[in-house]
Amino acid sequence: MSLIRWSPFFDPFEDLEKHAFSDVPMVRGGAQTFVPAMDVYETKDAVMVESPLAGVDPERVGISIENNVLTVRGETEKQQEVEEKDYYRKEVRYGSFFRQVALPAPVDGDKAEANFEKGMLVIRIPKRTESAAKTIKVTVKK
Repeated sequence: MSLIRWSPFFDPFEDLEKHAFSDVPMVRGGAQTFVPAMDVYETKDAVMVESPLAGVDPERVGISIENNVLTVRGETEKQQEVEEKDYYRKEVRYGSFFRQVALPAPVDGDKAEANFEKGMLVIRIPKRTESAAKTIKVTVKK
Protein backbone atom coordinates (compact mmCIF):
# COMPACT_ATOMS: atom_id res chain seq x y z
CA MET A 1 0.00 0.00 0.00
CA SER A 2 1.41 3.40 -0.93
CA LEU A 3 1.19 6.50 1.18
CA ILE A 4 -0.36 9.71 -0.07
CA ARG A 5 1.37 12.81 1.18
CA TRP A 6 -1.03 15.14 3.00
CA SER A 7 -1.39 18.60 1.55
CA PRO A 8 -3.46 21.42 3.06
CA PHE A 9 -4.42 22.39 -0.49
CA PHE A 10 -5.60 18.90 -1.48
CA ASP A 11 -8.85 18.96 -3.42
CA PRO A 12 -10.54 15.53 -3.30
CA PHE A 13 -12.64 16.31 -6.39
CA GLU A 14 -9.76 17.52 -8.58
CA ASP A 15 -9.07 14.10 -10.11
CA LEU A 16 -12.78 13.52 -10.73
CA GLU A 17 -13.08 16.82 -12.63
CA LYS A 18 -9.94 16.13 -14.65
CA HIS A 19 -11.21 12.77 -15.85
CA ALA A 20 -14.99 13.13 -15.95
CA PHE A 21 -15.13 16.36 -17.93
CA SER A 22 -12.10 16.10 -20.15
CA ASP A 23 -11.76 15.42 -23.85
CA VAL A 24 -10.64 11.85 -23.13
CA PRO A 25 -12.34 9.16 -25.22
CA MET A 26 -14.53 6.75 -23.27
CA VAL A 27 -16.19 3.51 -24.25
CA ARG A 28 -19.96 3.27 -23.80
CA GLY A 29 -22.11 0.56 -25.26
CA GLY A 30 -19.38 -0.72 -27.58
CA ALA A 31 -18.80 2.67 -29.23
CA GLN A 32 -16.30 5.30 -28.30
CA THR A 33 -17.65 8.65 -27.12
CA PHE A 34 -16.21 11.82 -25.62
CA VAL A 35 -17.18 14.92 -23.66
CA PRO A 36 -16.16 18.04 -25.59
CA ALA A 37 -14.23 20.75 -23.77
CA MET A 38 -15.94 24.15 -23.53
CA ASP A 39 -14.95 27.70 -22.69
CA VAL A 40 -17.86 29.80 -21.41
CA TYR A 41 -17.49 33.53 -20.87
CA GLU A 42 -19.55 36.73 -20.84
CA THR A 43 -19.26 39.87 -22.86
CA LYS A 44 -21.22 43.05 -22.22
CA ASP A 45 -24.26 41.82 -24.15
CA ALA A 46 -23.85 38.05 -24.66
CA VAL A 47 -22.71 34.73 -23.25
CA MET A 48 -20.08 33.11 -25.46
CA VAL A 49 -19.34 29.38 -25.68
CA GLU A 50 -16.40 27.95 -27.60
CA SER A 51 -15.78 24.25 -28.15
CA PRO A 52 -13.12 22.59 -30.31
CA LEU A 53 -14.83 19.95 -32.47
CA ALA A 54 -12.13 19.18 -35.03
CA GLY A 55 -13.16 16.42 -37.41
CA VAL A 56 -16.87 16.76 -36.59
CA ASP A 57 -19.32 17.45 -39.42
CA PRO A 58 -21.20 20.65 -38.38
CA GLU A 59 -24.37 19.19 -39.95
CA ARG A 60 -24.28 16.47 -37.26
CA VAL A 61 -24.14 18.89 -34.31
CA GLY A 62 -27.32 19.85 -32.43
CA ILE A 63 -27.55 22.82 -30.09
CA SER A 64 -30.44 23.67 -27.78
CA ILE A 65 -31.06 26.06 -24.90
CA GLU A 66 -33.72 25.37 -22.30
CA ASN A 67 -34.08 26.89 -18.82
CA ASN A 68 -30.69 28.63 -19.19
CA VAL A 69 -28.92 25.33 -19.88
CA LEU A 70 -27.00 24.90 -23.14
CA THR A 71 -26.93 21.41 -24.67
CA VAL A 72 -24.51 20.45 -27.43
CA ARG A 73 -24.76 16.97 -28.90
CA GLY A 74 -23.56 15.28 -32.02
CA GLU A 75 -21.91 12.32 -33.63
CA THR A 76 -18.76 11.48 -35.51
CA GLU A 77 -18.14 8.50 -37.75
CA LYS A 78 -15.11 6.31 -37.98
CA GLN A 79 -13.64 6.94 -41.42
CA GLN A 80 -11.62 3.75 -41.89
CA GLU A 81 -11.65 0.25 -40.53
CA VAL A 82 -8.51 -1.26 -39.03
CA GLU A 83 -8.52 -4.45 -37.04
CA GLU A 84 -8.36 -3.83 -33.28
CA LYS A 85 -5.25 -5.97 -32.84
CA ASP A 86 -3.18 -3.78 -35.20
CA TYR A 87 -3.39 -0.66 -32.99
CA TYR A 88 -0.51 0.50 -30.81
CA ARG A 89 -2.59 3.38 -29.43
CA LYS A 90 -6.21 4.20 -30.07
CA GLU A 91 -7.05 7.78 -29.05
CA VAL A 92 -8.93 9.23 -32.01
CA ARG A 93 -12.50 9.78 -30.91
CA TYR A 94 -15.62 8.75 -32.75
CA GLY A 95 -19.21 8.04 -31.81
CA SER A 96 -21.69 10.31 -30.09
CA PHE A 97 -20.99 13.23 -27.79
CA PHE A 98 -23.13 15.20 -25.37
CA ARG A 99 -22.45 18.16 -23.10
CA GLN A 100 -24.68 20.40 -20.98
CA VAL A 101 -23.59 23.67 -19.38
CA ALA A 102 -25.56 25.96 -17.09
CA LEU A 103 -25.23 29.48 -18.46
CA PRO A 104 -24.02 32.21 -16.07
CA ALA A 105 -26.64 34.83 -17.00
CA PRO A 106 -30.25 34.90 -18.22
CA VAL A 107 -30.15 34.57 -22.02
CA ASP A 108 -32.46 34.89 -25.02
CA GLY A 109 -32.05 31.45 -26.58
CA ASP A 110 -34.26 32.35 -29.56
CA LYS A 111 -31.62 34.78 -30.81
CA ALA A 112 -28.59 32.50 -30.35
CA GLU A 113 -26.11 32.11 -33.23
CA ALA A 114 -23.64 29.28 -33.83
CA ASN A 115 -20.66 29.35 -36.20
CA PHE A 116 -18.23 26.59 -37.06
CA GLU A 117 -14.83 27.58 -38.45
CA LYS A 118 -11.59 25.61 -38.62
CA GLY A 119 -12.84 22.99 -36.17
CA MET A 120 -14.03 25.48 -33.54
CA LEU A 121 -17.71 25.79 -32.63
CA VAL A 122 -18.52 29.32 -31.40
CA ILE A 123 -21.97 30.00 -29.93
CA ARG A 124 -23.14 33.54 -29.17
CA ILE A 125 -26.22 33.82 -26.96
CA PRO A 126 -27.54 37.34 -26.31
CA LYS A 127 -28.28 38.17 -22.71
CA ARG A 128 -31.89 38.80 -21.87
CA THR A 129 -32.53 42.48 -21.22
CA GLU A 130 -33.67 43.04 -17.70
CA SER A 131 -36.81 45.10 -17.50
CA ALA A 132 -36.75 48.15 -15.30
CA ALA A 133 -38.40 47.87 -11.92
CA LYS A 134 -42.06 48.72 -12.12
CA THR A 135 -43.59 50.78 -9.36
CA ILE A 136 -47.13 49.89 -8.43
CA LYS A 137 -49.27 52.24 -6.40
CA VAL A 138 -51.23 50.62 -3.60
CA THR A 139 -54.81 51.78 -3.30
CA VAL A 140 -56.69 51.52 -0.04
CA LYS A 141 -60.34 50.49 -0.13
CA LYS A 142 -62.59 51.93 2.56
